[in-house]
Amino acid sequence: MARSYVREARRRGLGRRRERIVPIVERLAAEHADAEIALRFRSPLELLVSVMLSAQTTDTNVNRVTERLFLKYRRPEDYLQVPQEELERDIYATGFFRQKAKAIRGTMYVLLERFDGVVPRTLAELVTLPGVARKTANVVAAELGHAQGIVVDTHVRRLSQRLGLTRADDPVKIERDLQRVVPRPDWARFPHLLIWHGRRVCDARSPECEVCVLEDLCPSSRLATPELRSSDASGRARAARSSTRR
Repeated sequence: MARSYVREARRRGLGRRRERIVPIVERLAAEHADAEIALRFRSPLELLVSVMLSAQTTDTNVNRVTERLFLKYRRPEDYLQVPQEELERDIYATGFFRQKAKAIRGTMYVLLERFDGVVPRTLAELVTLPGVARKTANVVAAELGHAQGIVVDTHVRRLSQRLGLTRADDPVKIERDLQRVVPRPDWARFPHLLIWHGRRVCDARSPECEVCVLEDLCPSSRLATPELRSSDASGRARAARSSTRR
């Protein structure tokens, strides 16, 4: 179980989650204006396949594979017209290629049978596709402009915990906690902001608190405590008043 910083935020006088979430979103949005999904795709179908392939590998690796894959497979039918072994070879570099090939083919079959070959937009429909769990469904729905939840990956989980936005360690419970505080219009971009901040600043082992735009809002900051900051501020104020008297 990860350490909970929810109570620490109150102890340090940083305010409740609902009080901190808007400045957190605003600062991250200003700091990471380029935050967006790293997967490359040109259609809802390519998006769905890319997200399915991204499990247990990097987005860079997926993009390298799909650059050729999407030239060969353009429609749901294309994935079903080749032997599974051929699809496995085409996605081999993404790892877990047998399970992924089976899931992709199963998804294409359901898309054709139930959705006329069109990728659905709702979570309830997306999770009926073979190999599509809630996280994948959330990513697809959000990128298609229909965010109905908040994506929770390793970065989102770590930063949500460090920022004291959740006590939970389970992704489903973390998502539920985030949905309670993150404004609905920000559900799609919030995960991207945390993911990019996690990659650039809030590293798992050595977070760069000294350059973090959220440092004064973060209960897990390794820098000076609010008490010390307050003391420093008081010292600077006294120095300023003394200078004025002179």
